[in-house]
Amino acid sequence: MRAQFVLSEIGVGLRRNLTMTFAVIVSVALSLALFGGSLLMSDQVNTMKGYWYDKVNVTVYLCNKSDAKSDPACAKGAVTEDQKKQILADLDELSVVDTVTYESQDEAYKHYKDQFGDSPLASSLTPDQMPESYRIKLKDPEKYQVIATAFEGRDGVQSVADQRATLDSLFELLNGMNWAARAVMALMLVVALMLIVNTVRVSAFSRRRETGIMRLVGASGFYIQAPFIMEAAVAGLIGGTVACAFLIAARYFLIDHGLALSEKLALIDFIGWDALLTKLPLILATSLLMPALAAFFALRKYLKV
Repeated sequence: MRAQFVLSEIGVGLRRNLTMTFAVIVSVALSLALFGGSLLMSDQVNTMKGYWYDKVNVTVYLCNKSDAKSDPACAKGAVTEDQKKQILADLDELSVVDTVTYESQDEAYKHYKDQFGDSPLASSLTPDQMPESYRIKLKDPEKYQVIATAFEGRDGVQSVADQRATLDSLFELLNGMNWAARAVMALMLVVALMLIVNTVRVSAFSRRRETGIMRLVGASGFYIQAPFIMEAAVAGLIGGTVACAFLIAARYFLIDHGLALSEKLALIDFIGWDALLTKLPLILATSLLMPALAAFFALRKYLKV
């Protein structure tokens, strides 16, 4: 097969169906940009989970005098020194515990004032109203239930709180957004495939005389199909390239420069360029193979060769 013939036929097909080719490029670019974005979002969520779950604590709050009057869990009174020593000793014996930090009422009050000093409630609080606590860093954040089972309901313990529960709601939201992006991506891929099939069929119909002559002179099926398949593949590859450029630009202007989210949101551990660059070959390969396969199966039935 002469490469010059195939390339000339590709150019003819792209020019004859310029509007539909443009629609294919746009739909492929959008769908693959969403595809790449969803992959990167999954990586980002996993990175954030690893980063934050490693930092969260389980907190054992101890009863104070004010809690003894208002909280049923502290009905037996404020925590005693012996109870605090026993709780600390039991924590040290647990294999899931990495470190234990004691926070006094004065320290708890100071931390509260630092975080919520502008709230109306802060002005009415006193240090003796704040609970003492043990802040526990676990070797495995998934083992929170071990602490909860061992200390909830114990004399002197008001409650056991897992900071991971607060993060879980955030990650559930992020995962929900990611699945929504994947649903839109799937819809866009279906639209792109339909456009590719229609574009190839229109191109084949407009050149039916040439293909008929080629069949009569004994040209093979692949020889006849190749220009149409390559035409779809080229359009898809252009769309994939646009999608890659969009993802690179988004990473550059949103994270590193422009909005510079990496500086403004220092608490978020953003994924690096390596995570993005490893996704680009997959996007380009998909943009090339998906249209080519769609065109191949569409042409098998349409041209009957």
